[in-house]
Amino acid sequence: MAVLPNSLFHLPLFSPKLTKNPIRAPVVRLRLEDHDNFEFTQVCMNDSFLADLSTSTSELELRSSEVWKLFTEAQQNIMYLNKQRIMALEELNKAKKEIETLHQRIESLEAGKHETTRRDDSSVLWQLLLRLDSMVLAGMIDRTNACDLRRLVMNTKVNENFMSLLLMRDDELLAELNRLSEQNKRSGFHIVHICTEMEPLAAVGSLGSYVTGVSCASQRKGNLVEVILPKYKSLDLSDVQGLQEIHSKFYSYFYGQLHGNKLWTGVVHGIGVTFIQPLDYSSLFDREMIYGYSDDFERFTYFSRASLDYLVKLGKHPDVLHIHNWETAIIGPLFWDIFVNQGLTATRILLTCQGFDSQCLEQPEKLELCGLDPSRLHRPDRLQDNAKSYLVNVLKGGVIYSNKVVVMSSINSKGRIIRSLGHGLEPTLSTHKDKLVVAPYGLDHTVWDPSTDELLPQNYSVNDLKGKSICKASLQRQMGLSEDASSTLVGCIFFEISDVDLENLIALLQIAELSGLQFLFMGVSKLPRINSVLQSLNEELEGKNMRFINKYDEAFSHLLFGGSDIILCHSYEDPVLQVPLKAIRYGAAPILATSIEKRVRHFAELDFGSTQFAQYISTFSNMSLLQAVDEIRNKPSEWNQKIKEAMLKDFSWDAECYDVHISAYESIKNL
Repeated sequence: MAVLPNSLFHLPLFSPKLTKNPIRAPVVRLRLEDHDNFEFTQVCMNDSFLADLSTSTSELELRSSEVWKLFTEAQQNIMYLNKQRIMALEELNKAKKEIETLHQRIESLEAGKHETTRRDDSSVLWQLLLRLDSMVLAGMIDRTNACDLRRLVMNTKVNENFMSLLLMRDDELLAELNRLSEQNKRSGFHIVHICTEMEPLAAVGSLGSYVTGVSCASQRKGNLVEVILPKYKSLDLSDVQGLQEIHSKFYSYFYGQLHGNKLWTGVVHGIGVTFIQPLDYSSLFDREMIYGYSDDFERFTYFSRASLDYLVKLGKHPDVLHIHNWETAIIGPLFWDIFVNQGLTATRILLTCQGFDSQCLEQPEKLELCGLDPSRLHRPDRLQDNAKSYLVNVLKGGVIYSNKVVVMSSINSKGRIIRSLGHGLEPTLSTHKDKLVVAPYGLDHTVWDPSTDELLPQNYSVNDLKGKSICKASLQRQMGLSEDASSTLVGCIFFEISDVDLENLIALLQIAELSGLQFLFMGVSKLPRINSVLQSLNEELEGKNMRFINKYDEAFSHLLFGGSDIILCHSYEDPVLQVPLKAIRYGAAPILATSIEKRVRHFAELDFGSTQFAQYISTFSNMSLLQAVDEIRNKPSEWNQKIKEAMLKDFSWDAECYDVHISAYESIKNL
């Protein structure tokens, strides 16, 4: 087929030789102007010409002429090119759509990449591990294979691909993990906390913040940590990432038979959390409170046994089972009498006690509920209570059947705990003193750090304290006090005010007024009478250098620590509010509220087993409020140096508390 030139051309329609009376032949003009527009122009012929043409006897000759053939081919070429143009436009539009889709995909991937960057690596790791747990329950993999795959996921080489693995279906995930056959064992420990509290999900006392604090610190140091909790009705699940219900239930033993349980999994602060929800005994945790019921022994014994059955069901082989207080202390005898030979021969038990004032005494026959033999355990060297021999002592059993016992106390030494703080367990603690260690409570330095605290008007550090002056001025301004940098500002935070606290507070107010101090008090009381007295004091002192805040406000407390020169503490053993730790961190002197006289007070008992915090706090515990004020006013250089030295101390969960725990893990692993 002839190819049209890319230019204007003329084709004569008639030849002079073909007619006796030649007429001017019309001209067909064909033009290809550009790629986006083809124009075909034909000069129109008049009616008379067409009539003559239709009746011409030379019509057949014309159609058979070469000219007509060229004309026909030209038309065909134009139609072909027009068709190609349309196809090209369609392809162009298609390409544009593909490019737009590609741009959208790139933007989506970039957004996903940024989201992944913001996401805690531990959180992603735990989503993978919990996926494996659900596969075991669903029967997709056996326990042995699951154990190998968990080790594989913990391999640092796999960490880079966590997000891509999470996007896979279960079968794709298994295929990819099985393909990654090179396994490098994680250097740290696999620790499973079986407990009844974890902040912010469920926290009543000091246990919740401790579990979260020590778990996060341990995982930051390269260990793998997970937590098992009951699924309480009152759980706050707003901070759980990836919360999901596992549709395959598992069974645990209680009261002579097996009972079904539902599982929920999620990630909290980068820690994998499993929630156990009884089905047959659903009422055990479907309550408003966590503790305080007559059947608490049954509730937490059921949970303890179910937790061990769950670990065996999934084929998990943790290095350490970390249990807490009497509520899960029954796991000690359960483990060694029933579970140790069910694939857990390499696992060891560590018990943490927040104190020994709550021990749980029960009738021996109740041990049968979870499968234990009362005749084996109701003995003086096992669970028999030291004072009431006809009962069993659950916490005593935890101490005896654990490989190590960590007692949480910031100021009490090991010797003092064994001698006088055992609440009847002193003989047991003395017998097992070699397994006892004392650890201080820690502070969450990711939240409480004046150099990064977003709740402060100006950040500061030990190397640049200008921001603290700004915080002080802001605090004075907000509370309606004179913005005087030379004034000594004393902050006081009590969570619950008692009669004794109120008496001390009134004495402190008298000292503050006589000494010209600015005084800020924040606290609440459960006693209406004390609240009434506080309100009267607030009205009486209105307009003076004293202010009351009759509620505990977490956000405002940051500014109170940042702006105060002195923080009065109810006690140095403060695992809930952690007032002395926060004061030291924010450059405020922690002074005991009971130290109102100008005399030296030797507070900490420094014998064997004392913590670093107990040894250090004597810097302030031997000082009364008046002594501290006197040193601020008359020895400013010495005082500022003392404050800077305090701010350099690390009393976070990652410091001494973690060191004590990792040493305990290492010692029992080598048993």
